[in-house]
This record gives sequence, C-alpha cells and structure tokens, in this order.
Amino acid sequence: MQFAYTGRDRIGKLVDGILDAPSIEAAAADVQRDGITPIRIEEQSASFDLAAVVREWWLARAKVDLDELVIFCRQMNALSRSGIPIIRSIRGLSESSGSEVLRRALAGISRKLEGGVNLASCLQEYPRIFPDLFVAMVHVGENTGNLEGAFAQLAVGLELERATRKRVQQAVRYPTMVVGALSIALLIINIWVIPAFSGVFERLGADLPWPTLVLITVSNFFVNFWWLLLGLALLVGYLFVTWVGTTAGRYQWDQRKLSIPIIGILLNLIAMSRFSRNFAMMLAAGLPITQALSLVASAVGNTFIGGAITKMRVGIERGDTLVSTAGSSGLFSGLVMQMLAVGEETGQIDGLLVEVADFFDEEVEYKLSRLSDSIEPLLIFVMGILVLVLALGVFLPIWSLGEASMNH
Repeated sequence: MQFAYTGRDRIGKLVDGILDAPSIEAAAADVQRDGITPIRIEEQSASFDLAAVVREWWLARAKVDLDELVIFCRQMNALSRSGIPIIRSIRGLSESSGSEVLRRALAGISRKLEGGVNLASCLQEYPRIFPDLFVAMVHVGENTGNLEGAFAQLAVGLELERATRKRVQQAVRYPTMVVGALSIALLIINIWVIPAFSGVFERLGADLPWPTLVLITVSNFFVNFWWLLLGLALLVGYLFVTWVGTTAGRYQWDQRKLSIPIIGILLNLIAMSRFSRNFAMMLAAGLPITQALSLVASAVGNTFIGGAITKMRVGIERGDTLVSTAGSSGLFSGLVMQMLAVGEETGQIDGLLVEVADFFDEEVEYKLSRLSDSIEPLLIFVMGILVLVLALGVFLPIWSLGEASMNH
C-alpha cells in the first residue's frame, strides 16, 4: 500500500512525500526513522495505473545481478566485522543499494528483523534473490556467531561464479555476432535482393538453372508467408519454454544439453566446478554431508546432475561412503575420485574439494579459450556453402544470358 505523508524534519521544515508500507503504523515508523515528525499520514486512493502495474509485475519477477549480490555480501562482511547491529546494517544498505529489486527486499527484511525474526528466515522469504545455499550459509553463520565469515565465503563464491559467467560470455560473443550477422544478411537477400533479380530474369524469359529456382522459391516463401514463419517461430518458442518449465521437461533438456558437441563438455565442467566449490564451502561451514548435498544439488544449475547428486545423498543416508556414492553416480573422473578418497581418509574433504574445483576451473578456462577455435571452422564452412549457393543462383543465369546473346 502507498501512503502520502506530511511532517517536519529535524530543523522544522515542512516536508511531504509518498512511501510504500504494509500498514499506516509501519509507514509512521519509516517516516520517523528518516528523522521526520509526521503530522498527517493518509492512504492514497487506489487508481488503476497500467505502467505501475507492469512495473510491479516486473519487480516481483526480476532477479538481482551477481555484481549486486557480491557488493551486498562484501558490505555485510565489513559491517558485521565492525560490530554494527544487523538491523541497522540492512536498513542502511536498503537505502543505498543500486538495485531497486534488492533495495525493496532489504527494506522488507529490515522490517521483519525489527519484529524479531532472524536474518536467515527473512532471506528465505525472497528465494528469487537469495537461493537456499545462500540462506543456509547465513543460517550457519548466525548459529556459530561467525556471520562475517559466512558473508566473506559467499562473496568469494559469487565472485568466482561471476568470473565464470563473464568468461563464457566472452567466448560465445564472436560466434553469436557471426550467426546474428549471417541471419540478418539472409533475411535482406531473401526479401529484397533475390526478388529484384527474379524480376529481371522473368522479363528476359531465360531458362533458369536449379540453384536459381531454389533461391527464388525460398525468397517467394519468405516474402509471401513471413507471417507464417513468424507465428511458427513464436509457437515453437512458447512450446519449448512451456516444456522446459515442467519438471520432466527441464530434466530431459538438461540431460540433452550435456550431449551437445563442444558445448556439452563445457556445461558439465562448469556444473562440476560449482558442485565441488559449493560442497566444500558447505562442509567447511559445518553442515552435515547429507544436508550439504541437498543444497548443492539445487545450486549446480543442471537438474540432471542435481538428480545424480541427490542419489549420492540417498546412498550416504543408507550408510555408503562418499567415495562409493560418487563413483556410482558416474559424474567424476578417476583423478577426482582419487582426491575424494584421500580427503575421506584424512578428514579433509573440504580442502581437497577446493583443489578439485580449481582443477575444473582450469579445464573450463582451457575449453573456453578453444571454444571460438572449435566453432570458427564450422561457421566458415556454413558461410562458404551459403555464398556458393548465392553465387551460383545469381550468376549462372547471367552467364547463360551472356552466352545466348553471343550466339545470336
């Protein structure tokens, strides 16, 4: 709800404004917290505002960038080390955050903290911003009195995740630009260039070779049935999004992604790196192995791999060792299995898992550096085929007409 208020600030100046609050009491508390003595607070009359409705819908579904979460964790780490109360810290960050989504969430969290709710439970109310793994780390930090350490670990993990995403974006930028430029060029050729040549050939009455006929047929289909192609593309996109939105569809798609040439290996390595690093962080924080596996299974970003990790948890609950369940999952290479075995024997699984994550990160770095080199020959081959077809379709009739005129 929105409330309009009028009051006087610390120097007696008359001020007014509008704020969001769940009740008039909460609105009065927010105004007083800003150093304003309220004179009048009234709930604004409800009026339909399409722009406001769309904005609220977007804010309810929007997520927070990793950069904002990293900054939040670093700030909370510094504030906790300084001994500043959590309520005051969250309230201050809610006023200074650069993300409106995070700012609103922190404002709601600060109100719940004032009501006596612990921080982990408050964060759990915003799952689109703070995942279960994040909440679990904060919960452990609160219970052990090491909240600043929990935020420091979260910041490090989020920074590594951000670095991986940026490397992936850099690696796919060139192929994406090439494919995009090629698609735009094909549209322009089919809609404007080929119809112009087609009109010339029809006026001359020449017998057209089959490459030219193919180009003209495809171009005519584009020009006359573009609405059908657009509708079909939207329908396929909608059906795909709907299918992936189901549990079974998401599982099947995540499994098939791992089988894509070149890309599948990279996705598997990234998921394994996330698993190893997050699992190590959970164990170092003191969580039981079964609970840590449950949290990590939802954080790897792939439901197929997450399902295999969940089976590992079930095996450990039955009394199997971590190494035996990891081996039966089929997720890990022989080298990783050896490191897990050593870690289980020495009781230093978390430390060795960090080394496993570093190993996977190096593999990801190498694969990403070779990604453009692997895709570039395929792109060049496809471009060559298209150029050849276009050249034959356009120039063969011209040559035929030239030869016919010379013979006459």
